[in-house]
Amino acid sequence: MARKPKKSRPKHKVGRRAFLTAAGSGAAAAVMLKVPPYVQGRTFNPDLIRPPGSLPENEFLEKCVRCGECMKVCPTNAIHPTTLEAGLAGIWSPMLLMSVGYCEYNCTLCGQVCPTGAIEELTLEEKQEVVIGTAHVDRTRCLPFAYDRECIVCEEHCPLPEKAIWFQEVTVVDHDGNEVFLQQPHVDADLCIGCGICEESCPVNDPAAIRVTSGGETRNPGNQFLLDIGSPYG
Repeated sequence: MARKPKKSRPKHKVGRRAFLTAAGSGAAAAVMLKVPPYVQGRTFNPDLIRPPGSLPENEFLEKCVRCGECMKVCPTNAIHPTTLEAGLAGIWSPMLLMSVGYCEYNCTLCGQVCPTGAIEELTLEEKQEVVIGTAHVDRTRCLPFAYDRECIVCEEHCPLPEKAIWFQEVTVVDHDGNEVFLQQPHVDADLCIGCGICEESCPVNDPAAIRVTSGGETRNPGNQFLLDIGSPYG
């Protein structure tokens, strides 16, 4: 019996327009993967909190070699590698996870061990003036706000000589109609340096009732959580 001739597979033709569109999209994607938007100063990731002394983001990514020395030396285990918080260009670069640890107020080790200067070596006095973020109280989770329960843990742990957390004394009526005296915490943004010990020590979990974001950081003046009308970021 004679075999039937095999049918030839149709060749897929790519038109010139489709080719140019694909090529252009690929080039644009490559640029965007290399330079995340916030590196260009347009937007910032509130979860991306860099160690104190870190250079502005674009310079930081150029110098950081992802050696992990800052992570190894951190006494509170606060410094961890990024996944996508800094974009693909910043994978494995160091960031602080306040839910795991905090930036020790009297420590400058990360800047001492950085081999490239991506994290500058600061004196203790300089380091204590650097702002890496700002704490914010979530009133929907904070015990004195949301549940009429007494708690002053965040203020107790704040290491600043002049506390960045202060209390407003209020009297509220609970579910049973009883008057309850409470101290509700507030953050002084002019004093907070974003060390994160308040978040790490908060008794409320998943997530904490007080959390630090990168807004207000010293190294990127454009990354502010309070917008200044008239500024290029407002």
